[in-house]
Amino acid sequence: MCGSRACLLVIVIVMLLSAGCAQLRELVRSPSPGVTSEWAELLGEIRGYERAIGFANTNNFANLTREQEAFPFCGRASRLVLPYSYEDPAIEWSDVGSEQACRALAREADIYYGESEALGEVATPLTPAMIEGKLDRFIYLVIHEDCHDQFNLPYGIEEALCDLLTFKAMAAFIAGKYGEYSLEAWAVRRYVETETARVYATITYYDQLAALYARYERKEISSEVLLRERAVIYKNASAVLNRSKGELNNVRIANHMTYSRHYPFLEGVYAALGRDLARAVVFFKRVDKLKPSAAAVMKLNRIKSRESLEFLRAYEVAVLETIRKALAEAVRDKISGTGFFDVYNFSPAFEDESERRSV
Repeated sequence: MCGSRACLLVIVIVMLLSAGCAQLRELVRSPSPGVTSEWAELLGEIRGYERAIGFANTNNFANLTREQEAFPFCGRASRLVLPYSYEDPAIEWSDVGSEQACRALAREADIYYGESEALGEVATPLTPAMIEGKLDRFIYLVIHEDCHDQFNLPYGIEEALCDLLTFKAMAAFIAGKYGEYSLEAWAVRRYVETETARVYATITYYDQLAALYARYERKEISSEVLLRERAVIYKNASAVLNRSKGELNNVRIANHMTYSRHYPFLEGVYAALGRDLARAVVFFKRVDKLKPSAAAVMKLNRIKSRESLEFLRAYEVAVLETIRKALAEAVRDKISGTGFFDVYNFSPAFEDESERRSV
């Protein structure tokens, strides 16, 4: 049995299919619904779903601010260096209030200006940009920013993890609230599919850029050739990655890569956990407790500065190894019939070869 609304939509789709595909395409491509005046109730329902999958309560979105539409940011980096992530010290981040002010900082460098509707781990308020925006984006922001309050992992891992958990959670939440065949569910699935595709496209184009910059660092090509060839890569990438106004460049793609680099690996781990959100939240909270401290990573690798690129890379590697070990332990415990994951009917099997390769 299905709900009356879901059944009605199924009947409509069947009728459209019998009449032709044009109307169905219009249904699927219809714009995402906006956030309604009942956003407070929606926020409460999202929070209830978060608790059901194991999120702890947070202090985010406790109030609505009218003083700040969003949170602006401005990044600047040399065009001759490809930053590793948004934490790379090669990027200079500034607090500026406008895109014009950000562009004034360029001076032959790449700049990236944007505005975040919300920030994690700082008791972020609701902003006008959130409640006046699209439904899919609103749900994404609430779950993603609340996710940051659940973990204390390196951002290069935590951003990808929170995107992964958010994409899975928002699709399940919206289907449960409005029905799997509702317009709202169509919009959220489209959002998730689009963003996931951008993750893999980001990795592809970043890898091309990394190979190009490696040639420059080995002095195999001049700076003129470097900039000319990177322009070709960005031209090809812009159709997929250019989500907002502004030029696609090294700062923007390094920012995107922070959310993308470890996503395939984490998606493989999620598949190994049986694609169960509550199980995944428990697992990664355990990883958070098991991970080495930043000080231990610095000592082991003889790293002097926590702000260095060397530390960023080393800490991510250490946490990835912790995840692998925790997953292997969970598999052993399941086989032996004892251990942490017994109550979750843990399944270590990957569903396809691509997921097996990603881990």
